[in-house]
Amino acid sequence: MVQSVTYQSETKTVPFQGKTIVLESLTPVLSPKEKEKRKKEIERCLYEVFSKYRVAGDKRR
Repeated sequence: MVQSVTYQSETKTVPFQGKTIVLESLTPVLSPKEKEKRKKEIERCLYEVFSKYRVAGDKRR
């Protein structure tokens, strides 16, 4: 089953090096359950990364 994802768009016009550019930010619109699932996955991945570097830092002391 393929689920289509909709996005919320935020557009800003900003000056950059003397020119005006348009920035568009797209944020997926997720159900509360899906938001929580993604948050937990991100936290898990970050924990693995920080744990890896914490252990490597402890070995240098």
